[in-house]
Amino acid sequence: MMLKALRLAGAGIALTLGFSVAALAASEGTPEPPELEWHHSGPFGTYDRAAAQRGMQVYKEVCSSCHSLRLVSFRNLTDLGYSADQVKSFAAEYEVTDGPDDAGDMFERPGIPADRFPSPFDNDKAARAANGGALPPDLSLIVKAREGHEDYIHAILAGYSEPPADVELREGMHYNKYFPGGGIGMPPPLFDDQVEYSDGTPATVDQMAKDVTVFLAWAAEPKMEARKQTGIGVIIFLIVLTGLLYAVKRKVWSDLH
Repeated sequence: MMLKALRLAGAGIALTLGFSVAALAASEGTPEPPELEWHHSGPFGTYDRAAAQRGMQVYKEVCSSCHSLRLVSFRNLTDLGYSADQVKSFAAEYEVTDGPDDAGDMFERPGIPADRFPSPFDNDKAARAANGGALPPDLSLIVKAREGHEDYIHAILAGYSEPPADVELREGMHYNKYFPGGGIGMPPPLFDDQVEYSDGTPATVDQMAKDVTVFLAWAAEPKMEARKQTGIGVIIFLIVLTGLLYAVKRKVWSDLH
């Protein structure tokens, strides 16, 4: 029953995240996702590793039953502060298809850090069959693939509520004010206390939506911090170089007057 519930929740995320902000804006009266302060935003921003680790837990316990992270390897998790032994143990919890063996057959084995997160389904048809015809998207680049990025992902995941008195939904629909028209066929993917955070953080819907969004932001761009550091170093170098060139220019032209 729990696995079935997780698959239904994953299906909700699959269909919900499948719509772009362009479609959102096209729906008259649909509010824009609220702009939140993200620790990794801006030229000096870095990932909140505590939030990202909690988000990884949400992905593992809720999202991974339907969604893959095909571009992320287990060993990449060391960038989030996990030790090599923790990553090895985490990878071993997954069964990975490998082969062929000497007999030409594929086989299952425990995951190793070099493996990527395995897909929960053998193929797209199996994924659609398990999710009412919907194909759950891979989440590796979902934050970068949607306009609005983190704000959009968080708003959709946390935007479910009871419909206003003047809104009438068709049977089987659910209300989300950030979704075009307000009516979504998928049930809310997150609910309070759905996971138990090891650091004691209250697992509210809003908190889990923020945490998994941070994790997915990291998954989409794990080398962001290194890129920012390189960019800042280049800017400092150019400022110093400009100062030196200006000083040389003044020295050269001063001798000509």
